[in-house]
Amino acid sequence: MRAAVFEGGKLEVVDGIEVRGPRSDEIVVRIGAAGLCHSDLSVVNGTIPFPGPAVLGHEGAGVVEEVGAAVTRVKTGDHVCLTTINNCGVCPACSAGHPTMCRGTFGKISKPFTREAADGSTEKLFSFANTSVFTERVVIKEVQAVPIPRDVPMASAALVGCGVLTGVGAVLNRARVRIGETVVVIGVGGIGLNAIQGARIAGAGRIIAVDTNPRKEEVARQFGATDFLDPSGQDLVQLVKDLLPHGADYVFECVGHPALIRAATDVLAWSGTAVLLGVPRSDAEGTFLVSGMYMDKTIMGCRYGTSHPQFDVERYVDLYRKGELLLDELVTKTYPLEHIHEAIHDLESGSLARGVLLL
Repeated sequence: MRAAVFEGGKLEVVDGIEVRGPRSDEIVVRIGAAGLCHSDLSVVNGTIPFPGPAVLGHEGAGVVEEVGAAVTRVKTGDHVCLTTINNCGVCPACSAGHPTMCRGTFGKISKPFTREAADGSTEKLFSFANTSVFTERVVIKEVQAVPIPRDVPMASAALVGCGVLTGVGAVLNRARVRIGETVVVIGVGGIGLNAIQGARIAGAGRIIAVDTNPRKEEVARQFGATDFLDPSGQDLVQLVKDLLPHGADYVFECVGHPALIRAATDVLAWSGTAVLLGVPRSDAEGTFLVSGMYMDKTIMGCRYGTSHPQFDVERYVDLYRKGELLLDELVTKTYPLEHIHEAIHDLESGSLARGVLLL
């Protein structure tokens, strides 16, 4: 089968990849659609260190083809959204209801894919983010699949598995924004747009979107932004305070740049919270003015929207079907797998909310 394989610092679509069958608690899914996320690009450009060869992709939806002997929650033929959290379900974190904090499987990388090497031997390939959806078929844990109604388009459903869970979840689960509070979202990409619509769903009173690409204003407002700022050549902190003289209750930094992390803390209101969602280089360090933090200000990390995937995916799909959560509008353009480099170019140029690969 075909797959987008990362190896030697390059990402190429190749044939001849095989995936093993499911173990007792696993399922095989035929991928219908896969979102292209900045985290995938971060592997290719070295921001996220990851070994190769590896099949990339982590935002996907598809149809269950085969189930292991112990699988009870899904069956063949089910349409499912995939999630990256293959939590064990029995550790203290899982038992306390915090699957994103599960240490039972964290940091473990499997090799479910194989191909024939040049010398005729069998070579194993790594899985990325426990999913590797840039291919035709994957094997995942049962806990990573959430059944979805058949009327939800695959391209839209795929985006729930990362961008929506992370962005909306950061607002509703981690920050817990309340009605009437003020929100600033820095970076209007896939995560930022979902943070914006998460704030809208939460009932935030003012939602300020920030991006240096003025073309992002229209889509930011579509998703719920009440204001848009392009800080190019200007003082971002002052621009925000011109709109919110006392500062913002919440700032979501969705870029991963140390200077923007500093700006996020500088624009906080008393008792405000900065939530860090962007992915910087692994050795990046941030700074903040210590004296500015004493008025009960908070800096939060956030992994995967502090999500409970089995609950949250169903909840977000229900909101989508009611017209309250935008999914179809996230899909700017679709591509065949062979055009992945075109999709990468479009993403890097800032012309996409999300590009989706159709398999």
